[in-house]
Amino acid sequence: MTHRSTRPGRRWHGLVVAVAILAALGVVAVIGTRWIARNDVLPVSTPWGPECSVWTGEEQVRLDRDQAQRATTAAAVSAQGDSAPIEAPDTDDIPDAVTAVLEDGPEDDAGPSLTCRSVKNRELGVEEDLEPSGLTPRAEGLKDGMEEYFSDLSLGGYHPGGYDTGHGEGSAHYEGRAIDIFYRPVDEDNRREGWLMAHWLIAHAPDYEIDVIIFDDRIWSTSYPSLGWRDYDADPDNEILRHLDHVHVDVQRGNGADGG
Repeated sequence: MTHRSTRPGRRWHGLVVAVAILAALGVVAVIGTRWIARNDVLPVSTPWGPECSVWTGEEQVRLDRDQAQRATTAAAVSAQGDSAPIEAPDTDDIPDAVTAVLEDGPEDDAGPSLTCRSVKNRELGVEEDLEPSGLTPRAEGLKDGMEEYFSDLSLGGYHPGGYDTGHGEGSAHYEGRAIDIFYRPVDEDNRREGWLMAHWLIAHAPDYEIDVIIFDDRIWSTSYPSLGWRDYDADPDNEILRHLDHVHVDVQRGNGADGG
C-alpha cells in the first residue's frame, strides 16, 4: 500500500487561510455591531462579553445579567409607583442613561431598548402534565414570578384543562407553556408598559427557562441567542396576531426541543 504524505507547505497554507477567514468574520461582526449602534436599529448582544446590552439612543451599554435584572426590575417598580409589590433594587452601578431609557422608553418610540442572549437548557426534562391552572409547572413558575414583581396583571392564554383550538398551529399555548400579558387598548402608554414587561422577561429568561417572547411586531428567542429582537411577521391589519395588545411569553419544552 502506498501512503501519500501531506506536504508541510500545504498544511501551513490551510492554517493561514483558516486564520484569515476567522479574522475577517471577527472584523465583520465588529463593524456590523458598530453600524447597528450608529444607526439606532435595535439593541444587540454579541456572542462575547456581557450577556445583555442597552441602546441608550447614543451608545450600546453592556450589562451583566445581574445588572440587567436589577435595572429592569427598578424600571418596573418605578412605573408601578405605590402599587409595586416590591421595593426597587439598588442600581448605583448602572449608568443613569440606562435606567432612564428603561423607565421612560426611547424618545418618541417605546421600542425595545434592551436585549440579552440566552440559550436553551439541554438538561431540562419534558413536562407533559398540566397544573390545575392549565399551565405546565415551568409556566406556572413563570406566572408566579411575574406576579411577585408586577401588580394587577391581566393574564390569559391558558385555562384549566388546556387549549386545543384558538391558536396558531404548533402554538405553545396548546401545551400549557405560554402566557399572554395584556395591555389594552393599543396606545403609547400601554405600549410602554408592555416593553417594561418584555424587558423584564428577557433579563430574567434563564431564571424561568423562558424560550420565546413576542411583542409589538418583535420576537426574541433562545433559538437565535445573539440576534436579539427580530421583526415578527404577521397580518398587518390584525393587532392580536402582531402582538400589539399583549406580550406573549413561553417557557422551554425540555429535552432540547424548540419553543412554539
